[in-house]
Amino acid sequence: MTDLPGDNPPGPGESADAGSAAGGSAGAAGGAGSASAGSPYEPEELVQQDGMGVPDPFLRLWTPHRMAYIAGENKPTSTSSGDDCPFCRIPSLPDADGLIVHRGPAAYAVLNLYPYNPGHLMIVPYRHVADYTDLTPEEVSDVATLTRQAMQAVRIASAAHGFNIGMNQGEIAGAGIAAHLHQHVVPRWGGDTNFMPVVAQTKVLPQLLTDTRALLTKSWPTP
Repeated sequence: MTDLPGDNPPGPGESADAGSAAGGSAGAAGGAGSASAGSPYEPEELVQQDGMGVPDPFLRLWTPHRMAYIAGENKPTSTSSGDDCPFCRIPSLPDADGLIVHRGPAAYAVLNLYPYNPGHLMIVPYRHVADYTDLTPEEVSDVATLTRQAMQAVRIASAAHGFNIGMNQGEIAGAGIAAHLHQHVVPRWGGDTNFMPVVAQTKVLPQLLTDTRALLTKSWPTP
């Protein structure tokens, strides 16, 4: 992990100019803001970046992939069906490319591209429909069946302690893609809400989506 410096108050007897002139090693050498000697979180070398002041001891966890979500990548520009809707387009892709875990007769299970937790699935009807009350009896049945199977698969694969399951109906309710109905299945574990999402609005995910998909596909129960 690369550490980029930021401003840090000089330690006792140390001027900011002296720390800047001496480079990264002098800036890390001891000041009130330096990491404790022998700390497992202490970077081996604090790199001085021109114009950024005295290096500090903090490690940075960069998550640039989140900017795609913030900037609205893959979000439809219209409410119509077709290739502009990701949930309409995904079933036309190979399962591995679309991150599809399982296909049912009227709906499919797919990994969330921006997961809240590892194994975050969505159950999506093939038909481009916005409201749960507009689903056919067959679609309702398939969404329910895939939801149950998704829970079973995640419990087999990763022993989830619980789940958050639900739909956001309409943009006002928080639906990112309101025009195409989708139900979230979010696995939960004790302690999975820690300081990272609470303080830093950052989620640390231990596994690539392609590996998660392979694991869940293998664990999907046989009907």
